[in-house]
Amino acid sequence: MTKRDYYEILEVSKNATPDELKKAYRKQALRYHPDKNPGDHASEDKFKEAAEAYEVLNDPNKRSRYDQYGHAGLGNNGHGGFGGGGMSMEDIFSHFGDIFGGGMGNDPFSSFFGGGGGRRGKTVNRGSNLRVKVKLTLEEIANGVEKKIKVNKFVACNTCQGTGAKGGSSFTTCSTCKGSGHVTKVTSTFLGQMQTTSTCPHCGGEGQIITDKCTDCAGNGIVKGEEVIAIRIPAGVAEGMQLSMGGKGNAAARGGVAGDLLIQIEEISHDLFDRDGNNLHYEHFITFTDAALGTSIEIPAIDGKVKVKVEPGTQSGKVMRLRGKGLPSVNAYEGKGDLLITVHVWTPKTLNKEEKSILEKLGKAANFQPAPGTKDKSFFSRMKDYFDQ
Repeated sequence: MTKRDYYEILEVSKNATPDELKKAYRKQALRYHPDKNPGDHASEDKFKEAAEAYEVLNDPNKRSRYDQYGHAGLGNNGHGGFGGGGMSMEDIFSHFGDIFGGGMGNDPFSSFFGGGGGRRGKTVNRGSNLRVKVKLTLEEIANGVEKKIKVNKFVACNTCQGTGAKGGSSFTTCSTCKGSGHVTKVTSTFLGQMQTTSTCPHCGGEGQIITDKCTDCAGNGIVKGEEVIAIRIPAGVAEGMQLSMGGKGNAAARGGVAGDLLIQIEEISHDLFDRDGNNLHYEHFITFTDAALGTSIEIPAIDGKVKVKVEPGTQSGKVMRLRGKGLPSVNAYEGKGDLLITVHVWTPKTLNKEEKSILEKLGKAANFQPAPGTKDKSFFSRMKDYFDQ
């Protein structure tokens, strides 16, 4: 299914400030909140869609990648940092609950978010993100590739299944917050009563207390481990680009939401090609005779070999262009770059007596005298003309 533009979802311009993004997201979230639209799956989808858009555009790095590469630049099939399936309701309330402000209990929509200050509930622990670097050849970048890497990280404890409790069920409801995960305090002021809600200090917002901790993880629910992760890297990525795999980072304490795996792309230098965006540059040397008489040369390309005709009278430094023989764009609809071939005429460094005699005679001939015309531009002029097209 084609994903909608994030700016369109939030109904803001591409120059929207953080404050404008926040106001726009709050407006959309209030409109489509599931508590306001019970049983309306379409509204719930729009609620999640708005949260996903805000999560990306509110992050300067993700916003920059999205502005440059669109959804494909975010990895994970175009989703932000919340995995291939987008954001869950738990993700949304865990990350953005406090965006709705309030706290005085006078927000007309406060009932939808637990009485102001965001939707209050049990704290959901979140694991930290992990960063890895993946080195790619130009051939892998051209075709896309799947890499399997072994990552050392925190994983859920097998003994207690990540709960932190011995046997997986040694819990009791927190007596301070009665299992809600938060406590409410009412203070009288000269303006009237002010109600504030905060995380329960006794259970840390989890709503329950472990009565008998798992001995293997000391009640944390996570232990040090490793995982082999298959990373699917799309064609057209570039040096410095960052992809994200939701839920593949460190596991969270006591069954919370795992962090993300952030993949930094590194490009291995190629023996034949230099990369410039999606274009590839290749330099080829020909003899003086071939330059004068013309010839056919075989040129390596990223997807095989191709024959190119060199016209008679070709000057050293001539740039030939093979359209579509470069690298694909990370946004597939933008097509492929070109292969630019710079032809150099090789000048012999040493000559024997016979060769020297022949060249001396040829050098006196009229056709061997330099006579550059308006079409014989400099190398830099030719390159400028190419990029201006």
